[in-house]
Amino acid sequence: MQLPNHGANPQNVYQQLGLNMPEEVYDFSENVNSAGPPPFVEARWRTFYPLIQRYPDPDGEPFLSKVAAFHDVQKDSILLGNGASELFSVLVRRYANKRVIIVHPTFSEYERTLTAAGAEIVPVIVVDIVHYTLPMEHLKREMVNADALYICTPNNPTGVLPKKEELLELISHGANVNCELVIDEAFIDWVDEAYSLIPHVAENPHLIVVRSMTKMYAIPGLRLGYLVASPVVVAELKSILPHWNLNAFALVIGTGCLDEHVYCEQAIAYAKHQRESLQQYLQEKGCQVTNSVTNYVCFALPKNQQADVFFTYCLAKGVVLRHTKNFMGLNGEWFRIGIKDITAMTYLQNCLQAWFNFFQQKSHTIGGEMNAVLSLLSAGVQSSVPVATLSVQKSSAKRS
Repeated sequence: MQLPNHGANPQNVYQQLGLNMPEEVYDFSENVNSAGPPPFVEARWRTFYPLIQRYPDPDGEPFLSKVAAFHDVQKDSILLGNGASELFSVLVRRYANKRVIIVHPTFSEYERTLTAAGAEIVPVIVVDIVHYTLPMEHLKREMVNADALYICTPNNPTGVLPKKEELLELISHGANVNCELVIDEAFIDWVDEAYSLIPHVAENPHLIVVRSMTKMYAIPGLRLGYLVASPVVVAELKSILPHWNLNAFALVIGTGCLDEHVYCEQAIAYAKHQRESLQQYLQEKGCQVTNSVTNYVCFALPKNQQADVFFTYCLAKGVVLRHTKNFMGLNGEWFRIGIKDITAMTYLQNCLQAWFNFFQQKSHTIGGEMNAVLSLLSAGVQSSVPVATLSVQKSSAKRS
């Protein structure tokens, strides 16, 4: 049975697996700030209403100027997009029928959009998921004959932050071998702007940095993102985008979001506390856990516990995790959990504890693992879907 290609929209998971969706569902498959949008959005919502009666600014003001000031860059080096997903969809035209390196496991949209544009994909897989490090020498060799290298930092879905000095080393090497670097910083907000590579764009015309407003500011419904690159690259990509590709609400709200420093600090502190607590808990239960620095945790169960059974069990309990069947190098054995509010995190903890308790009680008996599987499924999963045959839905979906 196929699974959706992205997180979010949990009803799609239940529908595609033929499962009855519980009345109470907590969606941990998406990784948006659990605090919701900054308070000013609701407080000023009525003042935004008149914007619906007129066309948005064709250049993306006032958001364009705000981004330029926020990063201290020139406006002609910024391209605004209807979400980072639109920017990646436009960016691939630059690499149509060219050779592009992708470091896996990572966000699946890179390969999907590049393949659709006829690009030749060169996958480079990080084997040690727990102690994630970029395979520098391998990447440098491949870059010699490649047109571009895609890297997600912090990485999605592992949450690991590659070393900045290694990224700078790859940027320098790219200049020597004529290989562009596309850096996805969708989750850099959860770390620190000091780790961003945007300040290095001006001196490196082969560097393109993509940012998303969705994750930190919890505005996925507005669709807003931007990239920073050389003015030449920006002008080329802008000519492909449709006129008025951004709505007026997104432009005004996005502008206000970049002033929300206290909001961001509180979100980072909360996510850090919840993330570290969950990571410690999972490690104590024998799980492998990545060194995530973001608002999500990536882990794999102990070797004697079946990932598909666990995923289905959680669904029966109303807990929707992000599967990894479409992440090369993770192959469904790992899961991603987005950090949510206290109520959701408590519910998750109870669900996980019930799983580990039940498995511990059953697995030591003869045939205990199979008995545990049957008992878990009968405890709430009403489906004819064989849990060992779950696969990923090939169609595209929203960025999450």
